Amino acid sequence: MNNTNNSTPSQDPHLHTDHYFPNPIHPQPRPNPRRPRGFAATAAANNSAGKGKKEREKEKERTKLRERHRRAITSRMLTGLRQYGNFPLPARADMNDVLAALAREAGWVVEADGTTYRQCPPPSQLGSFEARSVENPLSAGSLRACSVKETLGNQPHVLRIDGSLSPTSIDSDVIAERDSKNASASPINSVDCLEADQLLQHIHSGVNENDFSGTPYVPVYIKLPVGIINKFCQLIDPEGIRQELIHMKSLNIDGVILDCWWGIVEGWSPQKYVWSGYRELFNIIREFKLKLQVVMAFHECGGNDSTDALIALPQWVLEIGKDNRDIFFTDREGRRNTECLSWGIDKERVLKGRTGIEVYFDFMRSFRTEFDDLFAEGLISAVEIGLGASGELKYPSFSERMGWRYPGIGEFQCYDKYLQHSLHRAAKSRGHSFWARGPDNAGNYNSMPHETGFFCDRGDYDNYYGRFFLHWYFQTLIDHADNVLSLASLAFEETKIIVKVPAVYWWYKTASHAAELTAGYHNPTNQDGYSPVFEVLRKHDVTVKFICLGVQLSSQEADESLADPEGFSWQVLNSAWDRGLMTAGENALPCYDREGYKRLVEMAKPRNDPDRRHFSFFVCQQPSLLQGNVCLTELDFFIKCLHGEMAGDL
Repeated sequence: MNNTNNSTPSQDPHLHTDHYFPNPIHPQPRPNPRRPRGFAATAAANNSAGKGKKEREKEKERTKLRERHRRAITSRMLTGLRQYGNFPLPARADMNDVLAALAREAGWVVEADGTTYRQCPPPSQLGSFEARSVENPLSAGSLRACSVKETLGNQPHVLRIDGSLSPTSIDSDVIAERDSKNASASPINSVDCLEADQLLQHIHSGVNENDFSGTPYVPVYIKLPVGIINKFCQLIDPEGIRQELIHMKSLNIDGVILDCWWGIVEGWSPQKYVWSGYRELFNIIREFKLKLQVVMAFHECGGNDSTDALIALPQWVLEIGKDNRDIFFTDREGRRNTECLSWGIDKERVLKGRTGIEVYFDFMRSFRTEFDDLFAEGLISAVEIGLGASGELKYPSFSERMGWRYPGIGEFQCYDKYLQHSLHRAAKSRGHSFWARGPDNAGNYNSMPHETGFFCDRGDYDNYYGRFFLHWYFQTLIDHADNVLSLASLAFEETKIIVKVPAVYWWYKTASHAAELTAGYHNPTNQDGYSPVFEVLRKHDVTVKFICLGVQLSSQEADESLADPEGFSWQVLNSAWDRGLMTAGENALPCYDREGYKRLVEMAKPRNDPDRRHFSFFVCQQPSLLQGNVCLTELDFFIKCLHGEMAGDL
């Protein structure tokens, strides 16, 4: 009997002996490893798929960063070209528009389909350069030996028009061009030629910056001081008011603006409205035939500093707040802000049986009924609706009483129980109940964006949870505006309604726009946070009042806070104008010098706007004209410029 255990491989005809005894001279290749099966195959497939998914997610994030970077560069280029070069770029211009405008400026021909080619100018024109300014073209001698042909022929090709050029490569070229700005390779930097800044300065010098004659007439209103009516709704100094109005008439002021404080009129008992002091004041204004705009002020005055409020919310509301502190906005540490009521109670019957928007509507309806005669005769030309902190449509995220100092990012104000319930409902409807919380890495009032995990570059503000939370926070602001304005339209039918939007321009150059996020505007670099707001305002046909800075930030301040007031203003105003909304302006701080007034006039009537749009009116915040620190000559200059009466020789 043969023992199978003793059989050698050579005895088996189905086996090749070289597999078992490899030739040392000719080594045989090792067989391929066996393919995994069963659970091993599943695990290997999952591991491979997981790696592929991670790589795809990383590539998506890199693509997002490149897109944000590209948009930021495009935005700055558009702002500079419009402001300093007077380029007629459309409001929603893209990189193609920028390249086409630059190519045409350099003498190239750019057709509608993108075809670009050089068109040689006649020899008689090679020695001169025709500037864009119609009013003062540059002469040939101003550029001396530097001709257009020579400059363009010797200039290095930094940006090339190529169909295969990707956004990333465009960004790289733009950065390279910026980094090599000081290089002397181009003849434009030679001694015989003007620098680009000098060229623009030379062009603009031909336009008389004081000449606003023939420009549109923009009415000017002056805001009356806060303390002229006391907490018992009594007019304090009627004769002083008359003297103030005499000065306004001498300056040709169109009208005045006055705050009607909820904390004064309904200060002591719910639905007990006292208007006596306002009636006396309105009668004096009527004597001088001035227009009147009134503000429904549902916030406190003086709440943005460490001192006691000059005008608080109604006393009966504060009494309710002692037992139910959640009627006020609340920060992460549980501190309550009594500057205005939380939007979480807009539809909660916690105010003696009334909801928040019912309280606002009753106040507005009482005013409309009390002064029906003034509406009928046209004395009251418009009504401004206070929608949040400082009367602006924003959360009270920058309260100095809470320790905030510029340029801190502020804090989210959503920790009262009513807004928290709203957040829980939103998270549950999304299917992620664990998202029902505020961010725990958003810093404090005075943090910088890069110091936080939420607002830093690639921070949580742009992940799935961050976008959900910010959208909910933003939507709460929009819903509050929609609810209140719906009732305001009923109370003030056929009367112009005004809404004031804030100017949160610090940290505007960062990707997250942290200060705007805490104020309620979801406006990071890769998203437009003002279009949804203005869609609601257009629905109610309101006028948008924009806060104008009026002062020039120092380079150090702008660098420290990455502020961009010009870029911010351009985005907000164009977003409103693109939706057909009327706009108005109000200076954030009192101005006393001519340079400040010129900046305000330029914002009210932008010269570089190709559509020649302008403010419908301007509100000038000034201390009493009877005080000696107000220069009436400069104020008169400002008013005449807005009225279109200022000639260049004045």
